[in-house]
Amino acid sequence: MKFIENIVRSVVNEVVDHTLSRLIKDQYTENMAAMIPVGRKVGFPNFMEILMRSSQGTPVPRPLGSHIHFSPWESVLFSPVHLFRMPTPERIGIQTSVTIGPLARKPLTLSIPIMIAAMSFGGALSKNAKLALAKAATSVGTATNSGEAGLMKEEREAAHLFIGQYNRGGWMNTPDKYKQLDAIEIQLGQGAQGSASQRTTVKNIGADYREVFGLKEGEPAVIHSRLPGVNTEDDFIQLVKRLRDETGVPVGLKIAATHHLEKELQIALEAGVDFITLDGAEGGTHGGAPTLQDDVGLPTLFAITRAAHFLARKGATGKVSLIATGGLVTPGSMLKAMALGADAVYIGTAAMLALIGEQLVKSAPFEAATSLVVYTGKMTSELDVDVSARNLARYLTSTVTEMEMVAQSLGRTSLSDISKSDLCTMDADVARTTGIQWGWVAPGMQHEALAEVPFHTPHPSQIGDKLFAKREESDALPPS
Repeated sequence: MKFIENIVRSVVNEVVDHTLSRLIKDQYTENMAAMIPVGRKVGFPNFMEILMRSSQGTPVPRPLGSHIHFSPWESVLFSPVHLFRMPTPERIGIQTSVTIGPLARKPLTLSIPIMIAAMSFGGALSKNAKLALAKAATSVGTATNSGEAGLMKEEREAAHLFIGQYNRGGWMNTPDKYKQLDAIEIQLGQGAQGSASQRTTVKNIGADYREVFGLKEGEPAVIHSRLPGVNTEDDFIQLVKRLRDETGVPVGLKIAATHHLEKELQIALEAGVDFITLDGAEGGTHGGAPTLQDDVGLPTLFAITRAAHFLARKGATGKVSLIATGGLVTPGSMLKAMALGADAVYIGTAAMLALIGEQLVKSAPFEAATSLVVYTGKMTSELDVDVSARNLARYLTSTVTEMEMVAQSLGRTSLSDISKSDLCTMDADVARTTGIQWGWVAPGMQHEALAEVPFHTPHPSQIGDKLFAKREESDALPPS
């Protein structure tokens, strides 16, 4: 045994010595270490996608959205209370319910303010994954979303509250389908793909896919850049009015968050929508082009702030529901989005990871976890629907419990009562653009402090000393 160990040590030592010698002596042009500065220059995801594009000659479908963190949620903090307002006693329960589309004839009331985001059967997920999402949502009293798909009978039956997308593919756009929905979301775009068109090739479409989507043999599934029949503002306005009159359920608009936001929202209000879903630039998808994910849209934090401000100016707060989605992966970020004005949130990536849960061991180490849930995955039959539903239900319960703990510390009795006044931020730029109080200085010194701080100042702690010095100097002056 000692003999074998000595041989192994000798071989390893020889290999390491040779490798280090090459790394030290070889010029960069012949050195594997050249990949280190290259990787740091372009970033590992970009490096791999360059190689993929050169190999395939087509856009690289990247699952689950951008790796870039656009919204600085970590710079925003909740402000607990102790004396000036008391924390909420533990014997008092925190209200978590929310109503979407309160002015609709048939409003949609949820037990919790977290919904399952739009992820379509076939175009994204397997039937087992969609059924698990629906069962989990039902067990905790929330809604799931069809995504850009047709009406799958089994999903509709499993979901007590079901939001369907009137979509650019046209697969949910007939009365026999949309009249079975609890809310209608008109899908004009999404955070990870903007309003770009999409195509699912025939080779990725099975018989169950064709049945739900109403496709002919050999016909691809195409999502157009425009909603069929909607080519003008008036077309959209008439569509909203017709769907509201025909169904009575909340009718809303989903768009990718954009710097043109207020112009888009003005048309939505003129149309009389019951809710607006904003999908920030951090939104995920089953396989969008990296450029659409990384370089198109507006971050969720700023989109929600602007939308809430616009609705308030138009007197629509409390009448038109605002739903935030896109990169919300922690209970804190979800609750912060609500504090900034969202009535509810959608979660996608976090929901899928929670749904897989411990079943991850089935795919590891040789297959990606997504192979258990995406329609074209190799291991979709291995996903246990009931186990997945329980996993996600437990995750949602845990997430809402953490939100309730924050509400208690803020002295609030309802999640919907948490507002911007319960927040502070360590980022002066975020304070300026959102109206959140800047945590470096006291509330009464906000305006003066921010005026002293140039944009993009990471740690302006010295500003507080300057302001206090100014105040002391002012206090020392004799009265005029």
